Amino acid sequence: MTLYHEVGTINTFIEPAAPVVRPAPVPQPQELKALIEKSLDDDQADDVIVIDLAGKTSIADYMIVASGRNTRHIAAMAMKLADRLKSAGLRGIEVEGLPQCDWVLVDAGDVIVHLFRPEVRTFYNIEKMWGLDTPRPSAERMSA
Repeated sequence: MTLYHEVGTINTFIEPAAPVVRPAPVPQPQELKALIEKSLDDDQADDVIVIDLAGKTSIADYMIVASGRNTRHIAAMAMKLADRLKSAGLRGIEVEGLPQCDWVLVDAGDVIVHLFRPEVRTFYNIEKMWGLDTPRPSAERMSA
């Protein structure tokens, strides 16, 4: 009786490693503030006010308050801002108030953004809570 033993070659395929995708570095508060100000300026926000909260509260380093001409303008600004923040590497962005768009809050961590219709902004007057005067609505932009 003869035993036949065949030994074959073993072919292995090693898949090349996937490229390492490193997340974009998270912007520092100053860079984040500048990015938000540019976004609001590009989207023609009215009466933009930056409030420095550093040392006053632990909720954020900056609060930015701006007005939009109408609910559609406010919604568009908020969504574009959220997209731009995500593109800059920021994660966990919260946007509140989009269904009504009278007052939309964009929480970007170190910077909190409030977008208001002018009459709602005047009613709540959140700038006054931080010791600032409320800006007068821009007449030329409100008519648009």
